[in-house]
Amino acid sequence: MFAQIHEIALKVHKYLKNKKLEQRIQNRIKEIDAIAKFMPGVIVIFRMPGFSLEYMSPSGLALLGISLKEFRNYTVTEYTEKYFNPEDAKDYTPKLHAMLDENTDENVTFFQQVKLNNNQVWTWHLSTMKILLRDDEGLPLLVINMSFKIDPIQHVTQKVERILQENNFRKKNFHLFSQLTKREVEILKLMALGKSSLETANELFLALGTVETHRKKIRKKLNVNEYFELCQFAQAFDLI
Repeated sequence: MFAQIHEIALKVHKYLKNKKLEQRIQNRIKEIDAIAKFMPGVIVIFRMPGFSLEYMSPSGLALLGISLKEFRNYTVTEYTEKYFNPEDAKDYTPKLHAMLDENTDENVTFFQQVKLNNNQVWTWHLSTMKILLRDDEGLPLLVINMSFKIDPIQHVTQKVERILQENNFRKKNFHLFSQLTKREVEILKLMALGKSSLETANELFLALGTVETHRKKIRKKLNVNEYFELCQFAQAFDLI
């Protein structure tokens, strides 16, 4: 008898605790929704654990051409595969998981390419994500993300676009660049700076024939023939 009463009491306690926790979640989302229309970016709220889709501001729903109900019906995998470039996700996903594992209040900021309202053209966005709400044990309950479209008309976007292009080039060609030896990286840098074989040999105290052999190997490993292609590698991997 007493065991049954105790079990019922535990269930009631758990029910009331979960109900209270759910009320806290909904209250926090209402607070965000109340100011969302005044914010310059799109707001998305994820529920932990699992990054389930909980809320998107009206401006974001309009850009995607969906309702809040449709948004919530997506799994996070379906949502990211439909609207976001998976190549970008390879970079920022580990950072997001680290933020949750460390349970930090630090922001995670990243670039991502998005397809808006069934448009097949990628548009660049700058996003910042952090933990919004924790439970009574201090574990993450909600994570908030604010995303800003990068306006292509503004001059600063041209510089950002170049950085993003270099970043994409680096990701696509890392497997080629990683084949270079330390000496070949040094010589690649000098090649990109316009140094001749003789100038390189003198600067690195190498035989001319050794430098020319290295230069041939670099072109073969990187699969390049033109000078501007060498410069692309040097710029993308921060050699110049």
